[in-house]
Amino acid sequence: MKLKLDIDPDIVAMMAAEVAAGERAVTAAMREAGTGLKSAWRTQITGAGLGRRLANSIRNQNFPRSGESLDAAALVWSKAPVIVGAHDTGPLIRSKDGFWLAIPLPAAGKSTRGGRITPGEWERRRGLRLRFVYRRTGPRWSGCRPPQTASQCAKVVVFKATQKRGRRDEGYDDRG
Repeated sequence: MKLKLDIDPDIVAMMAAEVAAGERAVTAAMREAGTGLKSAWRTQITGAGLGRRLANSIRNQNFPRSGESLDAAALVWSKAPVIVGAHDTGPLIRSKDGFWLAIPLPAAGKSTRGGRITPGEWERRRGLRLRFVYRRTGPRWSGCRPPQTASQCAKVVVFKATQKRGRRDEGYDDRG
């Protein structure tokens, strides 16, 4: 008995087509993953209030740069790693002298330059001296007079004084 097996389609060509399809799939997946990670990281940075310029420092690059490969890779990095790292790790927020740091609340208003107002600028504008308002619980406040009721707190208190460790956006709200 004689048995003959003949494969009409060329097995080598079929395997080459499968490898090429795999290369296209892996390369496309890595490009999509790199782009997705870059846009998600940029969204987190702008969502944290750190601005579009810092968000635009996030870059990605795909390897190989042209063509397809089963060993494709994507690299996502920041061109400002020190700044991003400082906001990510939450370093100690401290004043120049190491004492209390006054963080302006929205009730303090804006600076003449459009940014956050400084305690000195607030005093010059209003003609009033700021002083610390000591409380039994919670952070101290810096205001022009101690609030008598809770409803007056938002009107009187303009700066929150803190020596807290952590990120600037962590644990801060308008009421202290």
